[in-house]
Amino acid sequence: MPAYDSVFYSRLLTETTLAFHIIFATIGVGVPVMIMLAELAGIKRKDPYFTLLARRWARGFVITVAIGVVTGTAIGLQLSLLWPTFMEIAGQAIALPLFLETFAFFIEAIFLGIYLYTWERLKPMHHLLLLVPVVIGSSASAFFITTVNAFMNTPQGFSLKDGVITNVRPILAMFNPSMPTKVAHVLSSAYMTSAFILAAIAAYSLLRKKGDILYAKKALKLTITAGLIFAISTALIGDLSAKFLAKNQPEKLAAAEWHFETTANAPLILGGILTDNNEIKYALKIPYALSILAGGTPGSEVKGLNEIPPDLRPPLYVHYFFDAMVAIGMFAIVVAILHLWYARKKSVKPYPRWLLAIIAICGPLSMLGIQCGWFYAEVGRQPWILRGYLKVADAATTSQHVDTMLLLFCLLYLVLALTAVKVLSKLFRKNNVADELIALGIVGGRIKK
Repeated sequence: MPAYDSVFYSRLLTETTLAFHIIFATIGVGVPVMIMLAELAGIKRKDPYFTLLARRWARGFVITVAIGVVTGTAIGLQLSLLWPTFMEIAGQAIALPLFLETFAFFIEAIFLGIYLYTWERLKPMHHLLLLVPVVIGSSASAFFITTVNAFMNTPQGFSLKDGVITNVRPILAMFNPSMPTKVAHVLSSAYMTSAFILAAIAAYSLLRKKGDILYAKKALKLTITAGLIFAISTALIGDLSAKFLAKNQPEKLAAAEWHFETTANAPLILGGILTDNNEIKYALKIPYALSILAGGTPGSEVKGLNEIPPDLRPPLYVHYFFDAMVAIGMFAIVVAILHLWYARKKSVKPYPRWLLAIIAICGPLSMLGIQCGWFYAEVGRQPWILRGYLKVADAATTSQHVDTMLLLFCLLYLVLALTAVKVLSKLFRKNNVADELIALGIVGGRIKK
């Protein structure tokens, strides 16, 4: 019988928790921005449909925030229980953003509560201003947590000798070299994904031909337009991230592209199968593209994996995570452009069902892209948990009961997922769009006097 592997179970539990939490964290960062855009459109255009969009999205958002709090707490607990050596070292250097994230969440939660209960008590523009601290708080939470992840990739702001950490400079640790591109990429991708999730819901409503068609069309146009803008910004920031990796974490970029020999004029490899002798089959190779991605010119030299010691190379299957992330992002941009093109053609009414179906698929696909991006970010750092200082195998707990924790937390996440689905479906089924429009006195897109 094989020996119990606490490192394996610790990694599996952490990966499971992060994969579940990132769903609600992404929604928690992106949806407040979409609520603000909808309410602002309602005020500027004097259009009650957009105001109703903001109200309905806000109700659903509260449920996801509640689930996110539970999963976020689980992550904090698991960091201490599963990775005690890491927390002993990194906890001293990077404790500041973890501390500040709590205040960011408090700001978000307090003003979200006020926002929800003041719809009829404040003037529209004053009510909209309550969303500003909600957006700032949610995005600041992502900022502070992402700086911790960036620190794991490019640690600085401390000295480590014989396992003892000294000379801690928390500001320097927080504003580490990875921070700018990683934070920008996380925020823009969260905004993009939330926009496409809401667009998918609107497209699904139009496909089913249930509810108010005008309401769904306005929701679709707003979300797809925002999604396109955020998708393009995510792609541009992704380009900067690749250039950063080529300079600071070349092994991570090389593993993503199965790039073994250091060379200029390097091609970008999409898909394919890697054989035991590192031969690549059935892949699409785009000439010079990796050199352009890494250095900006076709002649840029890209460091290969053969220059990295074998025990310090990331797993090569991260190639598929990287490809999936990029492919989903490009697909979302194309779909958004297609929608806007059809929306401008006055003769095309209603939207083609195939287009609505593709938009509906873009919602879960965008979330899958987020998952692939995070798996690439975390697995691509292997074997390090704190790059250059501490390996994953040396940071994990030696407890023999992590497998039991894994089972219990999986049951918890299953309960939370089922609860979220049930509560959200009941919430919107009980308060359907048609009834709310009637209650607000909205007839034909106008408020009935």
